[in-house]
Amino acid sequence: MSTCEGESMEKRIGIIMNGVTGRMGTNQHLIRSILAIRKEGGLPLKNGDLLMPEPLLVGRNEQKLARLAAAHGLSGYTTDLDQALSDPEYPVYFDSQLTQLRAAAIGKAIAAHKSIYCEKPTADSTDQAFALYREATDAGIKNGVVQDKLWLPGLLKLKYLIDTGFFGRILSVRGEFGYWVFDGYHQPTQRPSWNYKAEEGGGIIMDMFCHWRYVIDNLFGDIKSLSAIGATHLPSRIDENGNKYTCTAEDAAYATFELANGVICHFNSSWDVRVRRDDLLTVQVDGTDGTAVAGLRECQVQSDAMTPKPIWNPDIPSPIDFYQDWSAVPTRDPYDNAFKVQWEKFLRHVADDAPFRWTLLEGAKGVQLAELGMESWKNRRWVDVPALG
Repeated sequence: MSTCEGESMEKRIGIIMNGVTGRMGTNQHLIRSILAIRKEGGLPLKNGDLLMPEPLLVGRNEQKLARLAAAHGLSGYTTDLDQALSDPEYPVYFDSQLTQLRAAAIGKAIAAHKSIYCEKPTADSTDQAFALYREATDAGIKNGVVQDKLWLPGLLKLKYLIDTGFFGRILSVRGEFGYWVFDGYHQPTQRPSWNYKAEEGGGIIMDMFCHWRYVIDNLFGDIKSLSAIGATHLPSRIDENGNKYTCTAEDAAYATFELANGVICHFNSSWDVRVRRDDLLTVQVDGTDGTAVAGLRECQVQSDAMTPKPIWNPDIPSPIDFYQDWSAVPTRDPYDNAFKVQWEKFLRHVADDAPFRWTLLEGAKGVQLAELGMESWKNRRWVDVPALG
């Protein structure tokens, strides 16, 4: 609190952070978002006050919680979720647990009338995810789901090109995502083993289709139908403890999405692909007037005027350098961490009633797309994507 008239007031907001001992929760949500806001002195509100987030770490392993808290100078942590939810000093609940644990914990947070912000997938099924949205809205609770890729610099540049008409009429979108995740036999793996176990909520379709849903919805249009196939390319791996296990979840997925506006999107997702492209995620958008290829941070464009005219002739080396006639979209604006940007928007939604449209309904749409992808794979057919809500 300030001591002089006219100075900003510091307003504290307690946040229950459940499941942040995991890699994503620790790095992106705690360190690069909440602690970064604290380090900056708080989040400015519209009246000039500074909103200071106060995290309370919650998890199942007290030793991990204690180490994480000590590493960052925090005193608040507990393994008792019910006790945390009963504390009126913490009006916001955040969840980045395993998917299988999320719905039950969010249900408790709704009953405790906390504002809800959570990772995706929001639940194991569309029905369950949609029910959480209905429960939260019926209770008048502010709610949101992480949609981090919308604030990646590369996709923000792509959105600018769309908004300014660079493409003319968009024809198609091609997304390539993934990298080689070592199986652990000769090189230690770099992802947790649960990702490859269906019984523990693993599988790349549920993981990545939730992302592709909000990327496509927000940039390119509504999804009308889809065709998808998954694969478990590597049948076994070595886990974190050096034990061999059988992979029961798919580690790659190949999907085509037909949009209501006629655009065709195709996204490949794989933990079994070696990268020979600009980034771990690239999204190529082809239009009548130009093409762009966006990565996580950069975006390259080629206009119709700069498009070469190749002629098929496999008997000679290509006379065209196909990388030459591309230009980088300039970085004109500063870009913050994508997770932090959305955290700030949600906290302003809670404290300032600022607009926030990425609700639990959007999370349910992501789960729906994943379930429909699994259905398409199982039945080997195209499936329609009905409207939710």
